[in-house]
Amino acid sequence: MNVKNINIKKGYVDSDIDKNIDVLKEIEHLKKEKNAIILAHYYQTGDIQDIADFVGDSLALSQEAAKTKAKIIVFAGVHFMAETAKILTPKSKVLIPDLNAGCSLADSCPFDEFEKFVKQHPDHIVISYVNTTAKIKTLTDICCTSTNALQIVNSLPQEQKIIFAPDRNLGNYINRITGRNMVVWNGACHVHEEFSVEGILNLKKEYPGAKVISHPECQKPVQLISDYIGSTAALLKYTSTDNSKEYIVATESGILHQMKKNNPEKLFIVAPPKDSTCGCNDCNFMKKITIKKIYNTLKFEQPEVILDNEILVKAKKSIDNMLEISRKLNL
Repeated sequence: MNVKNINIKKGYVDSDIDKNIDVLKEIEHLKKEKNAIILAHYYQTGDIQDIADFVGDSLALSQEAAKTKAKIIVFAGVHFMAETAKILTPKSKVLIPDLNAGCSLADSCPFDEFEKFVKQHPDHIVISYVNTTAKIKTLTDICCTSTNALQIVNSLPQEQKIIFAPDRNLGNYINRITGRNMVVWNGACHVHEEFSVEGILNLKKEYPGAKVISHPECQKPVQLISDYIGSTAALLKYTSTDNSKEYIVATESGILHQMKKNNPEKLFIVAPPKDSTCGCNDCNFMKKITIKKIYNTLKFEQPEVILDNEILVKAKKSIDNMLEISRKLNL
């Protein structure tokens, strides 16, 4: 990702904040003054979700970015999300509070290697998760998110050959429940790979009435012991509509903020990682974004996401195809 790097230190604008300043009020003031909005993913910390103008999963954030009239978008998320916002709103200034907020899943699909992979399967349609770089999207026919991946695959004829990238767990999950034989790229998310089946089963002994709910990016053994498997947004909806009172949640811990807000009477327990000392059920990239960084980003309008026009045009086709299919399916 290219950026305008004036005044940027360590991948973000580093500037002290006057202790007398009410940072939250200043953020609201700067948003109004600059016609700016803050888009935040569910995996951000609760304080950031609470100041955002819109909180959502990857699909909802893409849809919101596509329709915004704001001059400035501050993306409280990771870099592929900010790139997607720029692709959909090329006339807006898109800012990301920390350039180091990358994505292990996107990194698991390098452009040169994937380009060779695609050329080896010339008769295949390429469906790529939105969790990819803008350059990968230029090789993609249709983007998808965990919310719409299954429906997008099912919208294609059964005989259509498909490459699915980059998440192997999600791709194999779709193959398993549809009977498809998609060619699946061997990528993964570091958070969803690390949940412990043994740890979850031990929690079930402690909370026998708790339902296990998991994201399809989790490994197959975790999926097999789950009572419900769904996207970030689907998990959130499920916990509001299901009658259970306790849940063991196998996805990034940030989602618990919204679950608790929507259902304060229910108990939500984060599924443990294999290594209890690593904090692997937190996305260390998502957690690089802070309130201070958002304030400095709005104040200095740095770092800005810049993409070559050729990439913007090519990548947009795959995202537009995703949004159009989602619109037709009322997703």
